[in-house]
Amino acid sequence: MQSDGRGDPAGTTFNILFVCTGNTCRSPMAEAIARDELERRGWKHVQVASAGTAALPGDSASEHAVAVLHSRGVSLAAHRSRALGPDLVDWADLILTMGPGHLDAVARAGGEEKMALLGDFAAGADGAGSAVRDPFGGPESVYEETSRQLAELVQRALDRLAPILHP
Repeated sequence: MQSDGRGDPAGTTFNILFVCTGNTCRSPMAEAIARDELERRGWKHVQVASAGTAALPGDSASEHAVAVLHSRGVSLAAHRSRALGPDLVDWADLILTMGPGHLDAVARAGGEEKMALLGDFAAGADGAGSAVRDPFGGPESVYEETSRQLAELVQRALDRLAPILHP
């Protein structure tokens, strides 16, 4: 857990970073879903962000990602992509990647000790999860499948963190 520097326990946060390739589909969807779930749980001390291993900074979320989450009452309209870098790795307490290839990039950026595949983390210590399918370039139905998978994985990941993060 990181402190806000004032020594105020109320200012202590736990920071989760979601990582995919372009930061226009999976990781921003995971970030938005997690933010919505954190609000529902009342966990104001947990912050989420997302980044991409090959992101072009400033791109908006893909049209289908925006539409699919909008239909669930979650907004991605303000999202702008950003590249994974040491600053975000340092900020994060936990880094959850969408696919195994993203783990290499996180490790190269110095996050090896705080990274996991989202599917593996959500499955728990004894389970092995799967990668999150990249919907990029696919029809809206594929984005819908990805959003359902992410909603389930994010909820399980937060459930796993509940013993240490529940207010």
